[in-house]
Amino acid sequence: MSGRSVVIVASGGANTASLVYAFERLGVRAALSADPAEIRDASHVILPGVGAALDAMRRLRESGLDRLIARLPQPVLGICLGMQLLFDASAEGPTPCLGVLPGRVERLGAGPDRPVPHIGWNTLERRADSPLLEGLRAGDRAYFVHSYAAPVADATIATTEYGAPFSACVQRDRFFGVQFHPERSAAVGARVLANFLGVR
Repeated sequence: MSGRSVVIVASGGANTASLVYAFERLGVRAALSADPAEIRDASHVILPGVGAALDAMRRLRESGLDRLIARLPQPVLGICLGMQLLFDASAEGPTPCLGVLPGRVERLGAGPDRPVPHIGWNTLERRADSPLLEGLRAGDRAYFVHSYAAPVADATIATTEYGAPFSACVQRDRFFGVQFHPERSAAVGARVLANFLGVR
């Protein structure tokens, strides 16, 4: 996978080190950066996120990266909170987000046997063909840690159910998102990251 220039946006997420290691296992060096020029020059951009949407969007606005990310022409992958930030808005805060995808992210509904946050392995159900999902099989599972989720919509390419279905993977043009953590999802996560790197 040489020839790829991968930049992980330094947006304050706590999962960046594990993402760097996940790409190293694929033979790719991923740089962590908040430099707009370096992000613009990357072949592939990762928008990670752990924490609250309100805080994450504030950091992106203060650095001007909110405007840059929403206009990038190269492939962009939002992970967990990073995927949620691709939508119009989040109920967490509440806050407006990047507006790449239509819709509002909402808090998951809790139940007696369904605590929030949703933590653990859950099944991916494919809804549409996408290069991001190439090689994944029915019943494949990924690792989730989140309290908010995006509704099922036109951009949804895979769902997961936790009380009700929500978007587990999304795609619109060159913008992709996964609600789960591929860096913690074993072979399934590695395949998703490798698939993303194959998008040109």
